[in-house]
Amino acid sequence: MPTCLDALLTWSLRRWVAAGLMAAFGFLAIGLTTDVIPNPVFGRGVPVTDWALGVLAATSVLGGLVFATYVRNDAFVLEAGDRTARAGFAGSMLSLFAVGCPTCNKLVLIALGSSGAVRWFAPVQPYLAVASLALLAWSFRTRVLRESSCALPIR
Repeated sequence: MPTCLDALLTWSLRRWVAAGLMAAFGFLAIGLTTDVIPNPVFGRGVPVTDWALGVLAATSVLGGLVFATYVRNDAFVLEAGDRTARAGFAGSMLSLFAVGCPTCNKLVLIALGSSGAVRWFAPVQPYLAVASLALLAWSFRTRVLRESSCALPIR
């Protein structure tokens, strides 16, 4: 039974480039819009937590790896209707909520108000981060291990 590391060793340069580009894009897209990466365009009402940058980096790497599993060695293909694709997308979105400012999130503000966002949503954010990373890791592991399996014919 192959492992994830065995599968990674067979990846082409095209896949590694796709993984790196998507990881960088994800890091910048989430990091800039949540102001984990300080910038003059976006701001936060609540300071960045100590763990947010680490979660952002791990999410970006896992997101890039999941994206690269959709890139063939000879052509670019996105497969639709896959549970792992939905899990990878959900993991990325949870990461956005996990590292984002609780009082800057409009959905949280509408549901809980600003004091509720700090009192109820902020303590949940580390759990969202863990769920995000777990979904991305599951999606990556499932897709990579599925690549080397043989499909059974339907009778």
